[in-house]
Amino acid sequence: MNDPVRVIVVDDQQLLRRGLTMLLGTVDGVEVVGQAGDGQEALKLIAAIESDVVLTDARMPGMDGLQLLAACREKHPGLPVVLLTTFDDQDLVQAAVHGGASGFLLKDSSVENVGEAIRQAVAGGMVIDPRVARSAFVVSSSGPGPLDSLSPSELQVAELVATGASNAEIATALCLAEGTVKNYVSALLRKLDQRDRTRLALLLARLI
Repeated sequence: MNDPVRVIVVDDQQLLRRGLTMLLGTVDGVEVVGQAGDGQEALKLIAAIESDVVLTDARMPGMDGLQLLAACREKHPGLPVVLLTTFDDQDLVQAAVHGGASGFLLKDSSVENVGEAIRQAVAGGMVIDPRVARSAFVVSSSGPGPLDSLSPSELQVAELVATGASNAEIATALCLAEGTVKNYVSALLRKLDQRDRTRLALLLARLI
């Protein structure tokens, strides 16, 4: 039997924090190991107990979720952070994604979706609520587009990456060696300034 995913829940509203903790207690394979009322309290918990992921409110008095995210990236770079918010705030979503968040969900998400986001985060993925995904990557309507720097071959690969295709699937579709596809994907990550393939696919799905 696999060990449960250990979660620290952070929210300044005690009732919401306790309610979320109770709901997560119904999710198989997830265990809440600590609760905090703000980012500073959360950092103390993170240092004191073993945890696999932080689930935090984005907007809080004192150290908020974005500041906690930045602190975790500096002090605990391997610890995934998933943010929750009440509203679809474009600036907030962008700041979370570019800050290295492993997930961004609205607070009215189902407990099943929150549980899945936690599992994806621990596995190295990223989950953004579909209702706010379009805000994660905003394309300027003026000046050169982000795809203008790509070669025709890179664009072909980009179109397939946007669909979620694997390197092997792309290699088969384009009659390329898998190593060649890997090189193209690395070039796309560099040219489009994305940290990982998940973020790259989200961006390309928005652009293409």
